[in-house]
Amino acid sequence: MHEDGNGDGRGSAPEASTRGVDREFLSLERELTVLLRRARANQGEMAREVHPDLESAAYGLLVRLEECGRQRATELAGYIGVGKATMSRQLRALEELGLIAREPDPADGRAWLVDLTEEGRTRVGRVREARRARYVSQLAHWDRGEVAELARLLRQLNQGMAK
Repeated sequence: MHEDGNGDGRGSAPEASTRGVDREFLSLERELTVLLRRARANQGEMAREVHPDLESAAYGLLVRLEECGRQRATELAGYIGVGKATMSRQLRALEELGLIAREPDPADGRAWLVDLTEEGRTRVGRVREARRARYVSQLAHWDRGEVAELARLLRQLNQGMAK
């Protein structure tokens, strides 16, 4: 099968080789593989656009902070799906780059709240706006309803996978 999506979608293996697996789910798996591989590559590019020394994995933290505002490190770790030590290391690196700041949580003196700095907000906003412009350009031939439906289905998929 063409994993990169450049083929006709039928692959070279005969249909009998699916051994009872629904073709729709095989197609879904193939397309998600391509999408996720491209998303990882794009995330790395976007991270470097925010800051040349920014790790790819930390980009998602910055986006989450831009969208939701300041949060506890434990909330971020739960959302991203990493452990406390990994989150602490990523936050320390982001703080050293001047993209985030930490402050004590007034509701719990043992916890810290994390938020974007003005510099972090500016850089992340600029990169996200450029990405949205690329989506608009790449999907200009799509009907707006199709774009909305794709977003709705991806949200439904993400919510289902989070459970």
